[in-house]
Amino acid sequence: MTRQIGANPYPLGLRLAGHRVLVVGGGAVATRRVPALLDAGALVEVVAPELTPALRAQVDAGRVRWTARPFEPADVDGAWLVQVAVNDPVAAEAVSVAALERRVFCVRADDRNAATAWTPAVVRHGAVTVAVLGGGDPHRAVTVRDAVRDRLADGTLVSTGSLLSDSVVEGPVVNRAERDGPSGGRVALVGSGPGDPELITVKGRRLLAEADVVVADRLVPGLLLDELRPDVELVDASKIPYGPARAQEEINRILVERAQAGAFVVRLKGGDPYVFGRGGEEALACAAAGVPVTVVPGVTSSIAAPALAGIPVTHRGVAHEFTVVSGHVPPDDPASLVDWAALARMRGTVVVLMGLKNLAAIAATLLAHGREPGTPAAVVQEGTTGAQRTLRATLGTVADAAATARIRPPAVVVIGNVVGTLPPVVTAT
Repeated sequence: MTRQIGANPYPLGLRLAGHRVLVVGGGAVATRRVPALLDAGALVEVVAPELTPALRAQVDAGRVRWTARPFEPADVDGAWLVQVAVNDPVAAEAVSVAALERRVFCVRADDRNAATAWTPAVVRHGAVTVAVLGGGDPHRAVTVRDAVRDRLADGTLVSTGSLLSDSVVEGPVVNRAERDGPSGGRVALVGSGPGDPELITVKGRRLLAEADVVVADRLVPGLLLDELRPDVELVDASKIPYGPARAQEEINRILVERAQAGAFVVRLKGGDPYVFGRGGEEALACAAAGVPVTVVPGVTSSIAAPALAGIPVTHRGVAHEFTVVSGHVPPDDPASLVDWAALARMRGTVVVLMGLKNLAAIAATLLAHGREPGTPAAVVQEGTTGAQRTLRATLGTVADAAATARIRPPAVVVIGNVVGTLPPVVTAT
């Protein structure tokens, strides 16, 4: 099964829209690869006994088909491409054999030389996709990819059309432990934005490219994970066991221990780290352990999702204030810290995050404290992504309308006269 190592690969852009792609394995590698396949429009089927929570969310959303069992050779039938995302070389070889017999190209995460296709290091910049193959050396490919990405970001590559210098192509990969010294471990709390991978900040993306360890939330844009170096340790934070409090303790422990071991750890969080993201708790845990922390703010869905649905959270002559609250507990729960009565008396905009489950109770409470039933309201599902949906209603009808429309999390609820300020627009591209 060994390929001709000396032969150069033939670069090709696969148009996979509407075509079946088989992914064998449901772990971290599959979590990184599936978003790019979905972005290409592929019909993705994952064959694996178990899935990460991030992949399970894709299945629950109807984007991925899951066959919950070990691989069988017949699974390759009808596939245009096979992605082997398992670490067991024996199991991976069985998939390779089945694909070779059926003349289907096969990518292997465990052994590039045994694969019939390679996944390049990729960067996306608007309509431009740059894919780099490093002759079998993923570090070289990532080094060149990152150099191109930086020059696309600052405009120099587009404006000058100049080629990369030999020093960039042949330059050594920097080892972070060598660069920062033996005690150079640190943590960066990076907001990945509301869902569109291009809405991460320039600094956030740069730090992500430098990371040794990435601890990612379920809601971070999957395409960002696809751009990680192959040797990066990816920790799926949503997979950590225990209840919410214990899970947070375990995340804190991972951040501190990896950093104390000399790694540069990026805690990648959906939206902004400090907007209902528990970033403060993680910063405190690192500070208590003497681990340096860098905070990179992110675009929050509380503003971005309404904006891309044509809803400004403030507007001259309509709303001079907006309040962002968490709706993860119902208004009558003793654990709720929100003054719902005060919110009902306000004239400005109310934005509710994590409130879809309790939307009926939230609406009823606001109505009971004086908000008019006819107050415009909207729910934006998966804002800033290609799956964005917007439902417009009134405060009196929004809960029933969301249930009827089967709106699902993540969703942002907006209540206030700004909802009707602008006509609906479609900008989530």
